[in-house]
Amino acid sequence: MTKPNTSERLLALSGLSGRVVFAAALAGYFWSSALTKFDGLGVSAGAFVQIFPRQMEAVGYDSAALPFYALPVVLAGSVAELVLPALLLAGLATRLSALAMIGFILVMTLTDIFGHGVTADTLGTWFDRFSDGVLDHRALWVGLLAGLVLSGGGYLSLDRWISRARVRQARAETSAACTTSRPRRRNRPAMPEPMDHRKGRGDWSG
Repeated sequence: MTKPNTSERLLALSGLSGRVVFAAALAGYFWSSALTKFDGLGVSAGAFVQIFPRQMEAVGYDSAALPFYALPVVLAGSVAELVLPALLLAGLATRLSALAMIGFILVMTLTDIFGHGVTADTLGTWFDRFSDGVLDHRALWVGLLAGLVLSGGGYLSLDRWISRARVRQARAETSAACTTSRPRRRNRPAMPEPMDHRKGRGDWSG
């Protein structure tokens, strides 16, 4: 296996660093939020309130009165909030998981704005001297995840281990194929040694 060059090493280090920062800053937040959406083996009423706030208010907080698509959406969102951070921490399907998390954060932000009615003061604005707004925080989250989309899982990730295992397997199969396709050398019969006609002749001299 060829040794990685400097750019590949930096990219792998960037992926590992991004996953460590995600684990330290965001994984616990998403898992804590996801656990509030489950009630035993089912989805809690609070999950419907978080994802469909206005609709739940309109039906008197009776989740059974929501449209048919509400339960699959809430269930998918709750499971994604549990599974996607775990995939990122393990470095499995890192790029796809990070991209899905970006989509999740965008949907969450839109729900906060149009569903929960987050005020402008709480929402904040970009390019100002304050960094405590919701948009400021979410932009940092998306920036971190975008870096993982570009770099992948990096060092100590399952993606890296699987990739190397596939390379080793492909090389082993190629080596085996070359060995079996190589024609075998046939052993040629040994040539008889030339007879020395001088042997066995009598000495007629004398």
